[in-house]
Amino acid sequence: QVQLVESGGGLVQAGGSLRLSCAASERTFRTYAMGWFRQAPGKEREFVGAIIRSGLSTNYADSVKGRCTISRDNAKNTVYLQMNSLKPEDTARYYCAGSRTSYSSHQAEYGYWGQGTQVTVSS
Repeated sequence: QVQLVESGGGLVQAGGSLRLSCAASERTFRTYAMGWFRQAPGKEREFVGAIIRSGLSTNYADSVKGRCTISRDNAKNTVYLQMNSLKPEDTARYYCAGSRTSYSSHQAEYGYWGQGTQVTVSS
């Protein structure tokens, strides 16, 4: 069973950038589609974006489209979320997740989750 560990979160000013990383424990990482989700205090967890196994296609939520880029390095068992032009409303705990079935926006498709990393954007 793959284990996922996120890193790279922190405090950043509005307009700034962060790159989150998610390291997987298994070489089978390349067989998983990977997604990023986030949860703000008092809100439900929501989809941010996802990437297919090969890395050749991505899918983003409208709220981050044009500001975020997901990539992966299968040789390093790692997926990344580059976030630019950050806004205070991007403040949330960010989770990566793995799916054996698809790179959809539906949380139920993802069977493996990390513990998350906190991103705080100050105005």
